[in-house]
Amino acid sequence: MTSAPLAPSNDTIEWCRNLIRHQSVSMTPNLALIDEVKAFLDGLGYDTLVVRDPSETKANLYATIGPKVDGGVILSGHSDVVPTEGQNWASDPYEIDIRDEKLYGRGACDMKGFLACLLTKAEAFKNADLRVPIHLAFTYDEEVGCLGVPSLVEAINNLPHKPAMCIVGEPTEMKVITQHKGKFSARAHFTGRSGHSSLPAEGVNAVEFASEFVVFLRKLGRKCREEGPHDDEFEPNHTTFHTGVIKGGTQLNIIPQNCFVDFEFRNLPNDDRESLKAEIYDYVENTLQPEMREIYPDVGIEIEVISDMPGLATGDDEEVTKLVMALTGANTTGKVSFGTEAGVFSALGDIPTVVCGPGSIEQAHKPDEFIELDQLGRCEVFLDKLLAVLVK
Repeated sequence: MTSAPLAPSNDTIEWCRNLIRHQSVSMTPNLALIDEVKAFLDGLGYDTLVVRDPSETKANLYATIGPKVDGGVILSGHSDVVPTEGQNWASDPYEIDIRDEKLYGRGACDMKGFLACLLTKAEAFKNADLRVPIHLAFTYDEEVGCLGVPSLVEAINNLPHKPAMCIVGEPTEMKVITQHKGKFSARAHFTGRSGHSSLPAEGVNAVEFASEFVVFLRKLGRKCREEGPHDDEFEPNHTTFHTGVIKGGTQLNIIPQNCFVDFEFRNLPNDDRESLKAEIYDYVENTLQPEMREIYPDVGIEIEVISDMPGLATGDDEEVTKLVMALTGANTTGKVSFGTEAGVFSALGDIPTVVCGPGSIEQAHKPDEFIELDQLGRCEVFLDKLLAVLVK
């Protein structure tokens, strides 16, 4: 029997409105959003820490309430959203629109709906007689490779008290996700030597060497598909390789001097990502580059890392897993192929982490992105239940 829908509070709706009005697209400033949230939490008496990026235009926010002791829970979400350019929306993407029991707006699902629920419950957290602290984390530039969260985790590692666990509220329909794939993405820059196309031996064709690199990546992907490791709880069930962009050359009768290739792999959490990276670098340094430099030593290949996001593999026996399963009533845990900041909290902070939040990833990044009101209501109930087990 299907349970009755749970309506969210008016406060959560209003926080959705406030947060979505901030056009905090990845790689653009998010300080207006962070400043608003910080001022609100400061007013409630939270201890707040701002960790800015080198440009001083973006920031993470870490806010703590409760006793100054080890333990407690981080509730974390990213403040950035993907762009709306080229998408046909039925309503203004930066103003909420509620219709058919759904709240529409850019980031409603991914993941300002979760942040709104946190801010709605912030006063209840403050008024509770907590036995361990609650930490709220708001990060930047998650959508472009989890670029902001490493500096936040580093700051947390340097604080006097260490949290016991973390819940990342990415949209999972409030299901408990304990594993997800990692992601390594990079741009390979090929620098050759130009010349007339009638004399190919007099130059070094950057496009041709880049093409050999793309074929190599495709073969690595095929090897992973055929030889594994495999895990049928993921779709697809193996580590994948992907080339997304290749650009080079100026016109047909000129040997192209420059070319770049954007590529990635998404690894199963039990696959050896360091070995995969080493295989790529070994091919570049010991096969392709020596051939490029047979005549001209000043040519070559440089790999610029865009993001290096670890996977997540939290055990079902971890305290955070058992807690979140009990709070949601789940009998099983799940695995997803998309990446989250949970892997960073786990790998860099040694903080056991799961993913559990309102909304469906199916709605993320699309025009007319929405979150069901029932999902927001269920998230509020989840936070109430979490608070109940954290009080004295």
